[in-house]
Amino acid sequence: MDNKEILENTYRVSYDSAKKYVEQGNLAAAKNALKKALSAAIKLAEQSRGAERERYKKNAVTVSDLLESVNNKMDGAASAVKAKPTERKKAEEPIKPRSPEKPLPPITVEEALAKLNELEGLSKVKEQVKKLVAETKVSELRKSRSLKVRVKTHHLIFTGNPGTGKTTVARIMADIYRALGILSKGHLVEAKRADLIAGYVGQTAIKTQEVIDSALGGVLFIDEAYMLYKKDNDKDYGKEAIDTLLKALEDNRDDFVVIVAGYADDMREFFEANVGLMSRFRTEIEFENYNGEQMFNIFANMCKSSQYVLTGGAEKNLRAFFDRLYAENGGKKDFANARTVRNAFDLIIEHQDLRIAEMGGNISNDVLMTITESDLIGLDTASVK
Repeated sequence: MDNKEILENTYRVSYDSAKKYVEQGNLAAAKNALKKALSAAIKLAEQSRGAERERYKKNAVTVSDLLESVNNKMDGAASAVKAKPTERKKAEEPIKPRSPEKPLPPITVEEALAKLNELEGLSKVKEQVKKLVAETKVSELRKSRSLKVRVKTHHLIFTGNPGTGKTTVARIMADIYRALGILSKGHLVEAKRADLIAGYVGQTAIKTQEVIDSALGGVLFIDEAYMLYKKDNDKDYGKEAIDTLLKALEDNRDDFVVIVAGYADDMREFFEANVGLMSRFRTEIEFENYNGEQMFNIFANMCKSSQYVLTGGAEKNLRAFFDRLYAENGGKKDFANARTVRNAFDLIIEHQDLRIAEMGGNISNDVLMTITESDLIGLDTASVK
């Protein structure tokens, strides 16, 4: 028998034996048999494709449900109220973006780079992306002429604080790779630890693979990727997700890109602990914090898009506020950048709403649109973090 036949036989025999042991009340033997069945089902799912793969995945979930039930009984928790397996699975399956049913509209590299250049700040990011585009263009040209090409992966590491535009740039990178012909679809699938890690033995590989499958042909963007690895917890299921991701990177080299993001120090620790990932992610792009002027410009753009205008006094005070905010928090690890600007914007609009609601008579559009100095009262660096 080949390896697959051996696994199928192991699964069938172990699962049938487990059911008999459960009927007999021999829970310890049932648990051991179910572990063997689950291991075989997961390996079969990893080695299969299409409808056959889906069948093995369902088998793995079924075995996992029974194993959990056995564990509960062994722990003396049989009488505790438990969610039905179908309910539990629904609760732990997040809504994930799927690969687009219809092709995305055509885009050129120049159009994608124009979208990048419209973003506030990010000068170093823009320069690095420009270099990546140049390298890729030349590599593709050399390949078309049958010349040797440097082996280089397209996977990227984004490091920096929250609110610095990493997700937006990841979406633009998906457009660029699609325009260059690197990706067939060029869509972006966003994921975090909760989207990849299951709370039950054996389900993490299946859950992670489902997210990967939805991203094939495009970019999988994993924010806070360092959360997948918990060095002080040997029983954490994050390693299973990382191993599944590694296999996907190997199996789908030509039409799949992964971008991982997080704080610089945490990401370095993450890669040091997962040597297999280091060789596949060779390009790091650092996202710097926005300074005071850039945060004011982001605020001004929010006003413009929402049809608000600032009085001269309000603008002066806001510029001073964002300069102070950057001076006090710009060097901190948890500085939230554009998210902090959004918090400030929301707080100021709340103040304006209260002010206008107390006004009598006819209220003009100019009044509705204008943010005054009085709307900034109570705004401080602590209130918008």
